[in-house]
Amino acid sequence: MKNAHDYARNMVVEMLKGTAGVTEDRIKASVAEAAEFVKDKSWIEGAVDQPALTAELLHLFSITIRKASALDDLHDHVPWLPTKKSEMKEWPFWERYARYLTTDQKWAPQTVDTLDHDTEKVLERLEDPKRPGPWDRRGLVVGSVQSGKTANYTGLINKALDAGYKLVIVLAGIHSNLRSQTQLRIDEGVLGFDTQKSRKLSQDNRWIGVGLQPRPKPLVVHSLTSSADNGDFSRRVADNILVMLGSDPVVLVVKKNSRLLSNLLTAVLHATGPNGAESNKRRIRDVPLLLIDDEADNASINVKVRKDEDEEANRVSAINGKIRELLACFEKAAYVGYTATPYANVFINPDIKTEKHEDDIFPRSFIINVNAPTNYVGPTKVFGLDGDADANIAGLDGLPIIRPAEDGIASTAFPPKHKKEHVPSGLPESLRQAIRAFLLTASARHARGQGSKHCSMLVHVTRYVAVQERVAALVRDELNMLKSRIAHGDGARTPALLDELRQLWESDFVPTSHAFGGDAGKSLAWSDVAASLYPATAKITVVTVNGFAREALDYKEHDAVGRSVIAIGGDKLSRGLTLEGLAVSYFLRTTKMYDTLMQMGRWFGYRHGYLDLCRLYTTEELVDWYRHIALAEVELRREFDYMVRAGLTPENYGLRVRTHPGGMIVTALNKMGWNERVELSCAGTLVQTTHLPTDARLVHNASHTESFVRSLGTITTRREDSALIWRNVSADRVTDYLEGLRYPVHALRMAGTDLSAFIRKQNAQGELITWTVALLTNSKTPESERRNFASHRFGLLHRSPARLPAGDDYPLRKASIYSPRDEALDLNDFILTPELAAALAQKPVWRETERAWLHDQATAPRSLDLLARDLAEQRAVQEEPPSPAPEIVPGDVVRSLRPKTHGLLLIYPLIQPKEVPAQKTKDGLIIVEAQPMSGMDESGPPSVGLAISFPASETAARVVYQVNKRWNPELTEEPADNDD
Repeated sequence: MKNAHDYARNMVVEMLKGTAGVTEDRIKASVAEAAEFVKDKSWIEGAVDQPALTAELLHLFSITIRKASALDDLHDHVPWLPTKKSEMKEWPFWERYARYLTTDQKWAPQTVDTLDHDTEKVLERLEDPKRPGPWDRRGLVVGSVQSGKTANYTGLINKALDAGYKLVIVLAGIHSNLRSQTQLRIDEGVLGFDTQKSRKLSQDNRWIGVGLQPRPKPLVVHSLTSSADNGDFSRRVADNILVMLGSDPVVLVVKKNSRLLSNLLTAVLHATGPNGAESNKRRIRDVPLLLIDDEADNASINVKVRKDEDEEANRVSAINGKIRELLACFEKAAYVGYTATPYANVFINPDIKTEKHEDDIFPRSFIINVNAPTNYVGPTKVFGLDGDADANIAGLDGLPIIRPAEDGIASTAFPPKHKKEHVPSGLPESLRQAIRAFLLTASARHARGQGSKHCSMLVHVTRYVAVQERVAALVRDELNMLKSRIAHGDGARTPALLDELRQLWESDFVPTSHAFGGDAGKSLAWSDVAASLYPATAKITVVTVNGFAREALDYKEHDAVGRSVIAIGGDKLSRGLTLEGLAVSYFLRTTKMYDTLMQMGRWFGYRHGYLDLCRLYTTEELVDWYRHIALAEVELRREFDYMVRAGLTPENYGLRVRTHPGGMIVTALNKMGWNERVELSCAGTLVQTTHLPTDARLVHNASHTESFVRSLGTITTRREDSALIWRNVSADRVTDYLEGLRYPVHALRMAGTDLSAFIRKQNAQGELITWTVALLTNSKTPESERRNFASHRFGLLHRSPARLPAGDDYPLRKASIYSPRDEALDLNDFILTPELAAALAQKPVWRETERAWLHDQATAPRSLDLLARDLAEQRAVQEEPPSPAPEIVPGDVVRSLRPKTHGLLLIYPLIQPKEVPAQKTKDGLIIVEAQPMSGMDESGPPSVGLAISFPASETAARVVYQVNKRWNPELTEEPADNDD
């Protein structure tokens, strides 16, 4: 029998799928039509609650999600996917999975569409499995904690099988329970059968997940592993089944264990035969491999590599080495890592390789940033953000679901630095309240019609298994006492439990749900909750999740009625493992690593219909840490988008991660062999435009700049007919001008609001008060070809783009617009003070023997030209061979010389690039090599770019970042390729 609600829901989704701007009236009308259709059908059970279904669909169709973005290196990549799609009318594995997500998992249509787009974005960056080898692609997909990464790589696997990949290996964490959970997801989403019954497709299989979707005949795919606790890869199974390699597709889900990976490597090589090769290198020639590395920053990283050691001295850790050996054995190999905390992956040094293991798993081919949908509850939403005005990041309040648990660490219950012998003195009051809150949440969900859904509570207070068992015994005693009182009454106990629960409901849950407003679930009276207490709480059990637990955390066997558990654990709850329907968390476990702390946050994810009932009991310190990590993550993703727009490759990807002043670290030190700490601020830097628009913003910027230049009045001076200069321009004029410009939103290093905020902040300290504004011109332009601009006549400049214009903007080559000599054009205005002389003396461009001479000149005013002349003369009389003074003073010297009160704004009016159709490969990936422009459009308005030179300042706010080897703090200071 079909369920009326589910049938009508799926019917409406199909009716409205692909419709733009679905309105509430349209949904109501479609629900009414579906309800009428299912009425009185003998094969449909129940009736449709139209208001409830309408509310569910309103939420579903309100979900939006941004599509993924990617950093690419298309070297040696052959476009193939569009041709393959034109040849293949059906993609049966993917189509079956998409239907399963829509009908069974109740995904929003737009979310499924975005998953289709994002997985195709990954697949097209691999190679055609039919393409002759050798080829080897390595990529990384970055998502958010508990946001649906498993669904993404499950979708990728389905598409890869459709395309012709024959062997798929999923590396699924370091714990057996996570591997089993991942295998179950693959059973449901790819295989379609229960691997505990059989690992090979046969009539004896139990059909589950996608296998229940209607098809004329099952899709053929086999597994070498099962979802049983002992279902990992084994040589016994492999000897019987590996002969299928190269014919039917095979999928394995393997724990990251060096012994298991070694056995797998040996078995695969044995089963495929020698293939005429003399060694293991690339000997497997006819089996295209897709290796999925789930939680790729955990265990896969080479933790034995060391900074400042040569190639021979660097060692390889066991699991990392086996992954690299496995990839090296296949003539056709694709590696795709998945993680929500990519810090360790991009701190890998891409230049290190060994003869035995070849390249490390650095994602040299692509890095893809996958966005979470709007209904995702992540760190920013839960904890909020401490805003940073300098970074132009606004502060946000978190959700009103966090409750204090300071007594847990202040008492003898769970002291922060306890040992495995520790015996908790009892449950702290905060944990007793958290358990009661869980009873109320389970009851409220039951009253809202979610009684058959899974409902979980997390208790994470210790990493020691022995202590976990003692905590579990205390929690079990407390729970049994509460269940008994709900079922049989209080006896002589006071106060009455129902009164206690009612007080907690009315003092906590009612106002919290009210604070959620329209985002809260169905409003409930206390009588509704009280009526659901017994049926909702009677089935709650306590489970320990560790290597010695006798009872597995198995949700699948309880799908029909829903499982309710209080899960107590440590490391095995810290990464990857999903607690279904997690509603209440009690979390005291501390770590000072960003990635580990984020992964411990099992409460992130999706909580439709009960988010207002969720609770997180933790300490104020942990809340502060999570808020800081949320800020670092926002900044990291924003920086990634900037790199994408700059057209950089993964090997150019300069990762910088904001550090924590309280001693937190980004990731484990043994994963960060290639990193350093730097302090960043606008002070003492050159900030410049790296992208220029080609759309209406170009016209706007030209007009806005012309108005600004006109407002400056009479030119103060000229520089050899190559610059018009205005001195003593007020800071307000400069900030107003910067805020009025319209550059691409991803050009964050050139955001006018960011720069204006910094300037105003320094104004309050008496700095950056006076500005020099220079409009640069091309002195080589013949008079007949000069342009009129802001009542001046001059030649436009040429700057080479990194690629031909495609879309509405383009990056400049080297992400740079300025000429080095431009930054020093106003230095002759400044007196050489002792401080400035000292700054000059500290620069390595001048020899040690000249420092005393420089200090002697500090008392006599010198222009920069005179100083250079005198310095050359001084060098000529030295005993050492004479050398000329530098013709161009380095930018950092210029900024150390410039007074804190003075800033320099350089305006570059450029000839527009010609409008050229976007050059793309057949699969839609831009692969145009960087090249000089063959022509310029001199008829339209100029394309305006900027460079701003900020003087050094000790008072400016500075943020400390951890940066990888590819991060280049001088990225914005490399001179442009000037075509003038």
